[in-house]
Formats: sequence, C-alpha cells, structure tokens
Amino acid sequence: MSLAFCGNENNSAAYNVEKGVLNNGCFVDALNVVPHVFLLFITFPILFIGWGSQSSKVHIHHSTWLHFPGHNLRWILTFILLFVLVCEIAEGIVSDGVSESRHLHLYMPAGMAFLAAITSVVYYHNIETSNFPKLLIALLFYWTLAFITKTIKFVKFCDNGVGFSQLRFCLTGLLVILYGMLLAVEINVIRVRRYVFFKTPKEVKPPEDLQDLGVRFLQPFVNLLSKGTYWWMNTFIKTAHKKPIDLKAIGKLPIAMRALTNYLRLNEAFEAQKNKRSPYPQGSKSIWCALCWAFGRPLVLSSTFRILADLLGFAGPLCISGIVHHVGKGNNTIRPQIKILGVFFISSQEFLANAYVLAVLLFFALLLQRTILQASYYVAIETGINLRGAIQTKIYNKIMQLSTSNMSMGEMTAGQICNLVAIDTNQLMWFFFLCPNLWAMPVQIIVGVLLLYYLLGISALIGAVVIIVLAPVQYFVATKLSQAQRSTLEYSNERLKKTNEMLRGIKLLKLYAWEHIFHSSVEETRQKEMTSLKAFALYTSISMQCEMFSLFASFKTVIIVSFVVRSTVKALVSVQKLSEFLSSEEIGEEHDKCSEPRCADNHSKYQVVVSNNVQLYTVWITNGFFTWTPEGSATLSNIDIRIPQGQLTMIVGQVGCGKSSLLLATLGEMQKTSGNVFWNSSIPDSETGEDVRYGGNSCFSRKRGSVAYASQKPWLLNATVEENIIFESSFNKQRYKAVIDACSLQPDIDILPHGDQTQIGERGINLSGGQRQRISVARALYQQTNVVFLDDPFSALDIHLSDHLMQEGILKMLREDKRTIILVTHKLQYLPHADWIITMKDGTIQREGTLKDIQKSESELFEHWKTLMNRQDQELEKETIIERKPVLERKNLRRTRYSREALLKDDEEDEEEITESDDDDNLSSVLHQRAKMPWRACGKYLSSAGILLLPLLVLSQLLKHTVMVAIDYWLAKWTSDVISAKSDVEQKNCSACQEFNHSRYSRVFSILCCLGIILCLVTSIAVEWTGLKVAKKLHYCLLNKIILAPMRFFETTPLGSILNRFSADCNTIDQHIPATLECLSRSTLLCVSALAVISYVTPMFLIALLPLAIICYFIQKYFRVASRDLQQLDDSTQLPLLCHFSETVEGLTTIRAFRYESRFRQKLLEYTDSNNIASLFLTAANRWLEVRMEYIGACVVLIAAVTSITKSLYNQLSSGLVGLGLTYALMVSNYLNWMVRNLADMEIQLGAVKRINGLLKTEAENYEGLLSPSQIPQNWPARGEIQIQNLSVRYDSNLKPVLKHVSAHISPGQKIGICGRTGSGKSSFSLAFFRMVDTFEGRIIIDGIDIAKLPLQTLRSRLSIILQDPILFSGTIRFNLDPEKKCTDSMLWEALEIAQLKHVVKALPGGLDAIVTEGGENFSQGQRQLFCLARAFVRKTSIFIMDEATASIDMATENILQKVVMTAFADRTVVTIAHRVHTILNADLVIVMKRGVILEYDKPEVLLEQEDSVFASFVQADK
Repeated sequence: MSLAFCGNENNSAAYNVEKGVLNNGCFVDALNVVPHVFLLFITFPILFIGWGSQSSKVHIHHSTWLHFPGHNLRWILTFILLFVLVCEIAEGIVSDGVSESRHLHLYMPAGMAFLAAITSVVYYHNIETSNFPKLLIALLFYWTLAFITKTIKFVKFCDNGVGFSQLRFCLTGLLVILYGMLLAVEINVIRVRRYVFFKTPKEVKPPEDLQDLGVRFLQPFVNLLSKGTYWWMNTFIKTAHKKPIDLKAIGKLPIAMRALTNYLRLNEAFEAQKNKRSPYPQGSKSIWCALCWAFGRPLVLSSTFRILADLLGFAGPLCISGIVHHVGKGNNTIRPQIKILGVFFISSQEFLANAYVLAVLLFFALLLQRTILQASYYVAIETGINLRGAIQTKIYNKIMQLSTSNMSMGEMTAGQICNLVAIDTNQLMWFFFLCPNLWAMPVQIIVGVLLLYYLLGISALIGAVVIIVLAPVQYFVATKLSQAQRSTLEYSNERLKKTNEMLRGIKLLKLYAWEHIFHSSVEETRQKEMTSLKAFALYTSISMQCEMFSLFASFKTVIIVSFVVRSTVKALVSVQKLSEFLSSEEIGEEHDKCSEPRCADNHSKYQVVVSNNVQLYTVWITNGFFTWTPEGSATLSNIDIRIPQGQLTMIVGQVGCGKSSLLLATLGEMQKTSGNVFWNSSIPDSETGEDVRYGGNSCFSRKRGSVAYASQKPWLLNATVEENIIFESSFNKQRYKAVIDACSLQPDIDILPHGDQTQIGERGINLSGGQRQRISVARALYQQTNVVFLDDPFSALDIHLSDHLMQEGILKMLREDKRTIILVTHKLQYLPHADWIITMKDGTIQREGTLKDIQKSESELFEHWKTLMNRQDQELEKETIIERKPVLERKNLRRTRYSREALLKDDEEDEEEITESDDDDNLSSVLHQRAKMPWRACGKYLSSAGILLLPLLVLSQLLKHTVMVAIDYWLAKWTSDVISAKSDVEQKNCSACQEFNHSRYSRVFSILCCLGIILCLVTSIAVEWTGLKVAKKLHYCLLNKIILAPMRFFETTPLGSILNRFSADCNTIDQHIPATLECLSRSTLLCVSALAVISYVTPMFLIALLPLAIICYFIQKYFRVASRDLQQLDDSTQLPLLCHFSETVEGLTTIRAFRYESRFRQKLLEYTDSNNIASLFLTAANRWLEVRMEYIGACVVLIAAVTSITKSLYNQLSSGLVGLGLTYALMVSNYLNWMVRNLADMEIQLGAVKRINGLLKTEAENYEGLLSPSQIPQNWPARGEIQIQNLSVRYDSNLKPVLKHVSAHISPGQKIGICGRTGSGKSSFSLAFFRMVDTFEGRIIIDGIDIAKLPLQTLRSRLSIILQDPILFSGTIRFNLDPEKKCTDSMLWEALEIAQLKHVVKALPGGLDAIVTEGGENFSQGQRQLFCLARAFVRKTSIFIMDEATASIDMATENILQKVVMTAFADRTVVTIAHRVHTILNADLVIVMKRGVILEYDKPEVLLEQEDSVFASFVQADK
C-alpha cells in the first residue's frame, strides 16, 4: 500500500482547499509539525555541542541542583503529555487501518511531538543543572507555538462538527490544555527568576546539602524521573562492583534526614502534646499523637501513592480480560462510519476494542503502577528510618537524665534499654513501613470484590465469603505465631544469658571442672527454645495453608493482613514500653520538689557557716540522709562532712560501709531524703569556665563544675587507649606522658599490638583488671578539673604500682596542683598523706578530721590502724623503695591475649594492601570472591539436614509447582472449551443442542486443588523440619566445641565474637534461613514455571527472552554485591550505636560527673546518622532493583501479549491459553524481584553458617588421661605433697616460655607463699597445676601421680583455686557455692563463716536461697571476693591455691581471713600468690619469682635476715 502524508486516494479530500487552507485537515496537521521541528533544530546543536563555558558562578559537587520554580509540575505534565501523544499515535494508526492508503498526517505529527516532548525535558534538565536560565527562552517559544497550532486544530474540529464522541477530539483538547499549562509554567519561571525581560535577574544559592561534598544520598535532590527510577543509584552500584562500599563511600545524610533534625521535630510534637494534656504527658496515646504530628504528612503521601498503585493494579486483569474477549472474537474492529475532513474518526470504545491497543495500555499501566508502588514503599521506609533516628535520640536524652537507682536497683537493666533501642525502635519503623497497607487494603478488597462481581456475578461472592471465613482463622494463627515468637525470644534470651555467663566465667568453670553443669543448663534451655520453634514452624505451615485457600479464593490481600495485624500489635507493645521508659524517674526530680520556704529556712540556718568558710571547702554536706530508692531505707544517714578545698581527703572503712555511696551522693546520683549539699563553685571550672555561686538558693543545686571521677569498677570506652585517657579533652603531649608515667602504663602500652592506638574491646575485655583500673585512673588524672574523686583506685594493683601511683599521680600531679582530691581506699599505709580523713561505718560517718585529730580523740581506732598497717607511724616516703619495672619483664609476660587482635589487624592491613596494590590480578580475584555465592556454606547447611530430608525437600517443591501450573492450565482449558462450545451453539443456532457438561472438569479441578493443598503442607513442613534439624545440630556441635576449647582460645578470641555466634548467627539459622530458603525456592520455581507456560503458549517469546535474561543477569549480579556490602554496613553501623547506648548506661555516673553529656549526645547523633544513611542506601538499592525488575516484567507482559495476540489471530490459539500466558506474565516481575532479593539475603545469611563452621574447627583440650578411673585412688590427693621437676610452661606452642626449668618440693600441709612483680609468672605457676597452660618440659607429681597422666576432669575436680577476679553467676547463693549439689546446708554455712559472710547472708531474705544478680552486681567487689573464697572452702580438697584472692578486701577482713586459713586449713597444702607481701609472712616457705624462674626459695625468716634478699625489699616496700 502506497504511503503519502495526506493519503493518495482518488477522491481524497486531503488536497481540497476550497473552504480555505485552515479547513484542510491535512494542512492543519502539517502546521502542527512546525513547532516540533523548530524545537529539534534549535535544541539539538546546543545539547550535542555543549555549553562551552558555564555561566554558573556557584561551584557545587552534584549536578542535581533543581531550582527553577514549578519543577515537579513540569515533569508530571511532560509525562502526561507523552502518554497522551502515544494514545494519539495509536489512535491515528487504528483509525487509518481501515483506509485504502496510509495517511501519515494522522500519526506522524504526534510522533514528532513525542520526540519534541522528550527533547524538551532533556534540554530543560541540562539547563537547570548547569544554571543557564537564559536558554529557556527556546522552550517559551516552543510551548507558545505548540499551544497556538493545537488550538487552531481544536477550533477547526469544533467548526466541522467533530465532538466528544470522537477520541481524536478529546485527545486534541487534552493536548491544548497540557501545552497551555506548560506555557504557564514557563512564564512562571520568568516571573520568579527574572532571567529575561527584567533588568536584574534573581540570584539563588544552592542548598547547603549540595554544597557539602560529603552528601552522596541524592534521592531528595534529583529530578522526578531519577527519583522514580532511582537512576542516580546507577553510578553508586557500578562503583560497588569495583570496590567495596564503606562509610566514606556513602557519605553523610542530607540535613532534613539527620537524627537531630528529626529529633527536634519529634520533641516539638511532644511539647505540643504536653501543653494539651498536662495530667498524662508521656502516656501511650500522647506518644502516638506526637509521632503522627511529626511524621504523619509523608505517611499520607505514601498511603495516597499506595491507593493509586492498587487502583492501577486492577488495570492489568481488566486489560487481560479485554484481550481474551477480543481474541475470542478474532480482534475484528468495527469499521468506523464517520468520515470528516477526508479521514475516518473512531470513538474510544472502537479504539479499546483493539487487542494490540489494550496490550500497549497494559504495558503503560504496569510501568506507572509499579513506579508509584515503589515510590510508596520508599516514602514509608524513609519516614520509618527518620522516626527511628528521632526516637533513639529521644531515648538517649532520657538515659542521660535517668535516676541511678533505676539502674542499680535492677528496675531497668542495660539489656532492657538496649532492647528498647535495638528492637522496639525497629518495630515502630516497620509499623510505619506497613502503615499505608492499613488504608490501602480495605480499598483493595472492596474494589476487588466489586470487580469480580461485575465479571463473574454471584459466584464472586463465594470468594469473598472464603476470605471473611479465613480472616478470623488468619488472625488466630497470627496471634499464635506471635505468642510462639515471644516464647522463643524469652527462651533465646535466657539461653544467651546462660551462655554469656558461661563464657565470662569459663576460666573458673574449667578450673573447677564444672563445664558439664553449665553445658547441660544451656542445652536444657535450648530444648525449650526448640520446642517453641517447633510450634512456630507448625503455625507457619498452617498460615501457608490459609494462603493457599486464599489463592484459590483468588485473593492475596489476606496474607498481608496477618503481617499488618502482627506489626500493629508489636508497635502498640513497643509504644507502651517506650511510654513506661520515658515516664521513669529522672535524676534531680526530687530536688525540684523542694519547697521554697524550707530552702529559705535551711539557708538562713547555715548561711553564716557557708559564707565564712566558702573559700575553705569544696563540698559541704549537712544532716544528709541518702537512699537509692525513694521508698527504701536510708543507705547513708546523718551525713555531716566537709571536704577541704585543694587538699587530699581520704575515706576509709570496712567492706560495704557506704564509701562509694558517699561519693555518688556528693555527685547527686543518690536520692536525698533530707539535708543539704553545697558545692563551692566560686572557682571558675576549667572545663566550662562558669562561675556559679550560692546566691539565694541553698537547695541542692546541680550547678557544680566538672568532676574527674574514677569509679570502683573501671568503666572504659570501646575506643583506643589514648582516647580512653584523653576522654574527649584536647591532647597535650607533655601531660599525657606524665599521666602515663604516673600510672605505670608505658610497659603495658609497649606490649599492646598497636601501642596506645590499640582498640580496647567491650568493657576492656582484652585488658587485665589492673590495666583497666589504671587507665580509668589515668583518665581522672589527665582532666584539668578542680575536683577529683578516686574510688578505690588501688584494689587491682600490686604494691609497687600502688606506691608509684600514690607518689607520682595523686601527691605530685594532683595535690601539688592544689586540686581537691577525695580518695576512697583500703590501703591504710597512705593515711599519713591525707590532709583530711573521713571514717565510715554502717552508712554513717564514724569520725572526720586529720590523722592527729583521730590519734588524740580516737586512740583505739588509731592503734587498730597501726596494727593493720604493720608499721610505726612515720613518713612513708622514707621507707618506700620505688623501683622502675624493667620493660622486659612485661614483654616476657606477653600472654598474647592480643595476638588475635594483632592477627586481625594484620589481616585487615593485608586486605588493604591487596586492594590498593597495582596488581590487577589480586584486585580482580578479591572482586571475584565478592561476586561469588557461598556455595560451600550452602552445601554445609543442606548436608546437616541429613540424607532423607534433602530429597523430600526438592521433590515436594517440584511436585507442588507442577500441580500449581496444572491447576491453572486446567482452568484455561475449561474456559476455552466453554467459549468454543458457546460459539458452536451460536453458529448452529440450535436450541436443542446438548448443554455443556462441567462435571468432568470440576472433578479434575477439585482433585488437583486437594493435591495442591496437601503438597503445600508437605513442602512447608519439609522446609521447617530441615531448618529445625540443622539449627539443633549446629548449636549442639558449636556448644560442645566451645566449652571444651582450651583456655588459650578464649584469651585470643573476643567474648563478643563468640557470643555473636550463639546469638545473631544462631538466630539467623533458627528463624531466617529456613524462611529465605523456602522463599527463594518458591520464587525461582514460580519464575521458571511462568516463563515455561508463556513459552509453551507462544514459542516466539523465547527469542525476546534471551536479551531480557542477559539484562536480568547483570542487574542481579551488580545488585547482589552492592546489597551485601550495604547490608553488612547496616549491621556494622548498628553495632557501635548499640555499644554507645550500653556504654553510656554503664558509665552514666562517670559521664555525668565529668559533665560530658553534650559530647556523648553528639557522638550518638553521629552513630545514628551513620546507621540511618546505610539503611537509606540499602532501601534505595532495593527499590533500584525492584523498579528495574518490574520494568523487565512489564516488557515480558508486552512481548507475551503481542506474540500471543498475533499467534491467536493467525494460528487459532485458544483464548483460554492467551489468558493463562498473560496472567503468568503479569506475575513474572514479582517473582523476579523476590528471587534476586532472596538470593542476596541468602548470601548474607549463609555467612552465619560459614562463621559457625569456622568455630567448629577449633581444637578441643585433651580431656582423656592415660590412667583409667580404677587406677586413681578415690581420695587422691589425700596428703597434698607436690613435686615440681624441671617445669617449663608456655601459653602456646609458638610463644616464649613463661616458666623456665622450675623445680620445687612442697611437703604435705605446708603453707607456701609465692611473690614477684607483675608478669613474673606467679599466675602461670598456679595454672600449671590444672594443666591450663602448655607444659612442654618437666612434670608435676602430686601424691605420687604425674598430673599429665590424669583425665582433666578428675585432676581439676580434686584441686581448689580462688582467682584474682571474683566471678559470681546469677542464681542463688547456694548455686554459687555448690552447683554440683554435693554439700549440706551446715557445710555451706561453715564455709560462709570462714569467709566472714555468715552475718551478711543471714540478713538476706531467703538466706542461702537469696538471689545473686548477673555478675553478682548486688554485692560489693569485696563481698564478691569473699563469696569466691567460701566457694573454694566448700570443696575441702587437700590442695588449695589462692591467686591474689584478697585484692579487693580491706585489711581488717583480710587479717581475719589469713588467721582462719592458717587454722581451718592446718592440715592442707595452701599455695598463696600474694599481692600484698605481708599476707605471706607467716608462710612455711616463700618462693620469689622473676621472669619465669625461681629467684629465691626459703623460709620467710631466713630470707628477711639476708640484706640483699629481694623478698626483704618487697616486705620493706609493703610497709
């Protein structure tokens, strides 16, 4: 057929101009081409040649500065314009299809307009981003011309009687409106920016975010197309494939998304709620109102998007229905009757009667629907992330004001607060993400039912009834699921608590041979957890059955309902928890309640005293009564003390008399029931520079300066040693060096793998007790504050370190600087240095004054001190022999508890070297590793399931999907047969024809459905069963391996790392991998079956499938790498955030004492923003993938539709099969999405299997012995004789020996004292008895048996040891003393009496069954040490080893203990490793060690007589 612009029929009216040229339709169409040609000619040179030089004077990092007014409106109008133009082209083609010749003017102008519209938006975008507004004048001309020419065409249509019934008329009218609106937008740009027709153009500046080179998250700044398709992520995802993503790569958050911005918004909402409802300002209702007020607007937007997408979603089924209908009729379009201006016009009904038109409309509807749906998801998730950041900041600010009693009295544990941050804020985030479903689902259900009713009639209501019946079942299953999940979580927490305690006390468990007790305890809890998991699996299977029923009832909405209901319930619970937390008591609340008159009275009473002595005292407490809980009895009563300014005050007293409480009361951490605390702040504080005087307010004011505080239990940050000492202050090298020297930290720093830049693990786990304490004290010394509080800083230090710290640190650095020092100590030998002494007893002040005052007035007390100090009252400095410890000694120690960290760092450095090296092979191999799937871990996981389950799993999945396809195929066949039978009836036109028989079809359909339901159940049970079996097996193997691992493993592996295997990794294997595996296999098989069905229906589709498959492969390849990196980044940025929370909770008193709240808040904001930016990038990456997969899916639908329509027209393909193919095509994008997402998830989750597998390779200790139980006497060792022959010991085969050729003989019943400097090998000596270290030479013989031949369990259970660090487990006192349940109550009471604890335990509710909290936190450090002594006494073994066991005990208690040990253990062999040398003066033999060898070995009297004896010098120094 010939082509001509106006057509070339003989009677063509195309060239007829009798009625005027404008009444010729073809001429008007030609006129319409002019503006488009003009635009293309003008803009193409500018677009391709470039701008030459840019006029923008503002240099910004990103080309995303969108600053012209009406920007988004322009993009929306352009998109609508493009769609209308496509319709115009289609209308032209369809209406021209009935003509004898082709009329190009019907669709060619629309084609040109389409090109011009695309060009206009590209041109506009380039002008806007390069800030060259004057060039927009071209667009102004274009819109004007296009508007005029279209208006002429529209007017001519009206003149010639073309009306609304003709589609072309409607399209032309729409185009006039669109061009007019675009012209208005262009004029508005000129009006606002004044770039033309005005003398002075308006200057604009880019937003702060775009000027910041660090902001790389561009979603809020890019244009609408890039926003909708996440085009800006392309470069990011490509870069991720070249090098791993780190925090530097993702940059900073835009200001509007930062935690601080969102917190201020939320706080504003809270304040507004407070003003509204004063009685309950923090209740759940007000929290919900505040959240909606602060974050409601974007949620409304997300919900609007969601409803729009859902409504557009119905276009798919409607279009398919139309296509099937028209294909059934042979796609015969009705020949249009109306011919005006020489061409045919068609109505919209005639237009939509074309199957190809419906296919194209379906394609566009899918594109738009999927884009809007992803936008809805993105907005909801972004809002959720912003909300999470705001709530986390809100919680943190609350923590900073929490009352200390909340923490210490166990009302609120660090774990609960961390749960609030880690779990509850995430629950709220997920609720906000699922929130749009709440409004969208009712709309979806109602429209769906109406549509089905319209299509199917009354039978549609049966489906609706099934849904209504299933809804309560689903709800019931959902509640049961959440109950099962809750109980699983409870058991999981209990198991982790037990595992944590087991790992923290692993050294004790091994030394006491108690591993089996704790192993069985953990296993018992694991069994309960597994039972709960089985219930969870069962309900999951049932819920999947409900989903199957729902699918047969042709609805999927029910599935989402259960998710939303569950999420809503969880969110309600989380808000309730949050409400309780936010309304918990704050510090200083009680002081605000203090009434004015009382304050005034108190003030007048003490006015004179305070003002007279204002320069003399720093703190003055009058008649103070302090308590931890408001309703509890006073912990401190009748406190009247004065702390002299610029002097050293010492607080002394027995264990548990309230010394630490007094410091905390002074800092305002305790609840004050009565009395006053005055702070003399007349000296400006060096930190804040404030000058705070009393003025008229003598009520306790927290307006004190910063106080350098070192708590009794050292609190360290998860940072470097240097950062811990400097503690947020400015670095002063000279001062830093002086502090390091005063605390004798240099030798310790030298043996750390990276010196003072070594990262200290959680709670300083990779440091010894003494090192932790000295770093904590060093922090207090380094600060430039006027007041320094030191709480028992010497408890974990030996005598030399203590002396050095006292002389160089406290006396030289602090007292000479005239700083006020309060020192709590048990070391009474330092009392002569004190300017002021406060003695405490049972929570009251026994006496205060100088040492001379006490000598005069309390001579008895003074004498008691003298005997305790073992010395005459003379100056300490004269006697002290201060020796610098040679650095070599420490280096010899080198127990490489750091070796692992060093190795890790080396690995990291190696990795960096690999990545940075120029060797491309190395780099490519690293990147290749990142792009590979961890198939080995997958194999390990599946092989753990066993030989039977695996085939069942694969077979059931394959069968299930085969049956699902068969069901759909049978339905399609049934439909086709019904349609063909109907058409036969119509053709034959016989009323007597036999009616169609449905019974055969319905029977087969019912059988297939039943089979499908059974296979679904089998599949879900197989998956869950496999998951449970693997989880059980892996946890059991892991626990066995860990508990039997040598001690060396625990010293070189951070506790957090092992705990993570038991918590996060086990949780992944328990709950996530089975679900992901099921999802992955389901989505893959669905995708394969969908493509197979389409290919079966239209084999031509396979040709188009190849390029799509290649595109798909590359998208998933790039996405998986980026997704994994971002997921890991999301997890790794969450860890420091949670650590910061737990650190803050643990060090709250220290942070508040230092007045460092604002600095810590700033750190929190940084951590929160880092976590949020990673989450946002992960969300954007997911949307990037989904949009692309949805577009590929839309292409699959278009190709499938066009090929099946063509095939059905020529090859008589049945309409039922066309419908089947298209229905499957419609779902492909969903399956593709889930397949790639699950593949990425699976890859990350298999990392857990990989890590656990790594730990399973740990070598266990050799528990077997050469001697059988029958060869070992029942009561061995009966006498307690020890022979050590040429013993050499090391911690690992690749380390230097810590004991070298040591020989000694200890007779039965002897009391041996071992002393020496830190690192001389004392503790290693004690560990050698238990085979905890590698004995590579020599042997130890106890009562005639070489201990190397004994089974480990037997050896360790027959000896007793007390360690330096006191370890208590949560449970009862009885369990702590005797977990094996071998002793009677009388034996336990006897042990407690020996340990001076009987009166303490008797006073507790429950006596022996009184509860011990985790880590023994409800007892003081000294009391914990005494419990550990009692535990060893209970064992009644003939050999008893005390490893620096009295470090935390005051001298009086220690003296009593020494006497008791000598009498109670008169017939036992006691080996004491001494911290304080005077404790071993009564020993039968003394061994002095140095660098792993025995230096001196004799009776103490003999050694003391020798002048050059090292032991004698120790004793002299200890006086």
